Amino acid sequence: MRRTTSVLLSLSALLAASALTVPTAVAAPRADGPAAAPAGWEAVDATALARITGDKDALRAPLAEGNTAAAAAEPELLAVQSARNSRFVATEKNYAEPNTGLQRARSTEFGGSWESYAFEWDEATQTYALRSLANNRYVAVEKNYTGSAQNVLRARSTSVGGWERFVLYYNETLDRWALQSTLNGLFVAMENGYTGSLQYALRARSTDVTGSWEEFVLYDIGA
Repeated sequence: MRRTTSVLLSLSALLAASALTVPTAVAAPRADGPAAAPAGWEAVDATALARITGDKDALRAPLAEGNTAAAAAEPELLAVQSARNSRFVATEKNYAEPNTGLQRARSTEFGGSWESYAFEWDEATQTYALRSLANNRYVAVEKNYTGSAQNVLRARSTSVGGWERFVLYYNETLDRWALQSTLNGLFVAMENGYTGSLQYALRARSTDVTGSWEEFVLYDIGA
């Protein structure tokens, strides 16, 4: 198993290098573009993300012993770990409808494509689409679901629209990341208190980043 190396990255240097600027005040989501960053967080574009994942001291996802499936992955291919329960997010591609492709932070270690995602940057909207490598589908927010499943994330789309777009934020002090859906303006949270098939499900349901429920660690899948 590979050794995971942790380092606190200086986002201020990255932002200066990429000329990325964001408002410092919290603002409501805009209909014509990404929302403003919450206090203490910075929106991250493709240039900054590439520099972070390409850094020699960036976090590397340790493969399960004997698994070499992701050894040749590019830096923009990432694994996502919940800061709440320290588990990796996986695509439940074997779940039956209506939950096929559900996103759950349930893997105790990184094993391969089930926990792998391509973060695809769109310059026009200044947002990311997340493509699961488990089923080659884009992650969407299920806004029309009801009850405890409302706004769950599922890797189920073959193309990208408003349902599949997210703003990526970074907090330098915490060395953690957050995702905000542009569909409803809400932050993605991990449902640690759920039980059954929805336990550890990801939902775009928080109005702010209030703690570890909405915070994630990103790992580079590269060798």
